[in-house]
Amino acid sequence: VSIFFGNVLAAKQKKRRLNSEPDYNRIWPGTELPESAETRIAHQVVEEMRQRNVFISVDIHNNTGLNPHFACINSLQPEYLHLASLFGRLTVYFLRPKGVQSAAFARICPAVTLECGKPGVQFGVEHALDYLDTCLHLTHLSQRLPAAHDIDLFHTVALVKIRDDVEFSFDNDSADLKLSINLERLNFTEINAGTSFGVVKPDTAMPLYCKDENGMDTTEKYFIINNQQLVTKTAVMPSMLTLNETIIRQDCLCYLMERIKLPGWK
Repeated sequence: VSIFFGNVLAAKQKKRRLNSEPDYNRIWPGTELPESAETRIAHQVVEEMRQRNVFISVDIHNNTGLNPHFACINSLQPEYLHLASLFGRLTVYFLRPKGVQSAAFARICPAVTLECGKPGVQFGVEHALDYLDTCLHLTHLSQRLPAAHDIDLFHTVALVKIRDDVEFSFDNDSADLKLSINLERLNFTEINAGTSFGVVKPDTAMPLYCKDENGMDTTEKYFIINNQQLVTKTAVMPSMLTLNETIIRQDCLCYLMERIKLPGWK
């Protein structure tokens, strides 16, 4: 068993990252970030694990919003789906953002990211430990697709960010964008077109932007301003919405997902 601890300096301060450094889950091979000491370390870790002929890779995360526990994968091959389903029914397939640990390791072995809820919650710790114990007893991963009734599979179709020049808040009425205080309750809920994310200040242009997994701008597909309300333009399922303004600025506002079915599923 090889264990890599992430950004311990930031973790000590209960932060995702320090302002002086990159996001440690964006520095892995395939990243769009410029080369740095951190990207070189990540590359060395992957090459070391490649030489060890690793069986599986598990990346364990907490998050800040009201999210259920779920697993993320970067490949729809049966082994990856089975590895995810051992954690629970909810599975998210994504190709963006780039430079994440699971995507780098998915090139050399079945890899999964576990989202274990908020820090400090004992159930998240126990769930992760139970999962690791299961993995340590695996001798192989099935090469047959899981049954459709055994997994709820979603595809991340857009990454949503607030523009850098936009002032946003959850409680400041004078901000360019006042987000709904109940926003994080929309996580993993299939919402209809016309669902409001917040109020836009008069004469403010679209305050956020969306990119699909190919990096193409898809903002107009998913959001519109209607009577100063920032509303969804189509039915989607958001994830990773949070009330933590620092996380929103450092990472993103949310991801948008769609339910998918694999060939052979009814």
